[in-house]
Amino acid sequence: MSSAAGNTVKPKSPRHRARELAMQGIYQWRVSGTDASDIQKHMEGEKNLGHYDKEMFSRLLRGVLANHETLVELLQSHLDRPLSDLSTVEFAVLLLATFELSQQPDVPYKVVINEAVELAKTFGGTDGYKYVNGVLDKLAPKARPVEFAARSNPR
Repeated sequence: MSSAAGNTVKPKSPRHRARELAMQGIYQWRVSGTDASDIQKHMEGEKNLGHYDKEMFSRLLRGVLANHETLVELLQSHLDRPLSDLSTVEFAVLLLATFELSQQPDVPYKVVINEAVELAKTFGGTDGYKYVNGVLDKLAPKARPVEFAARSNPR
């Protein structure tokens, strides 16, 4: 695909697309209170979802919603404002990233942060991605102490 300016637009990876859909599902849950099963059925019934990792989408959506109270506790101390003051997009992106940082150690923390920043740029307000990046930069060392220790003590 190409844009009008001649820049090549890289297609989204199935994993990135799964994160996008999971974030949208978390957003829907935050707004409507609908449960994970209903959200997943609704989203999977949509046309034009593109190519995405269905297993990852399900794992992320269900994992975040099932553990949202714990994730909020992990996140809370790294916020400079009440959770209720976050935009719904920032909230959804931060919950998703907090889940991945705390529950998906196979995904490098830098990937989690980069993906979250990209989601915030795509779906959030003008500077929301900067806030997301700042919060996750503070959370990552606490969520991934072993990974950080290994990075600061290379052999």
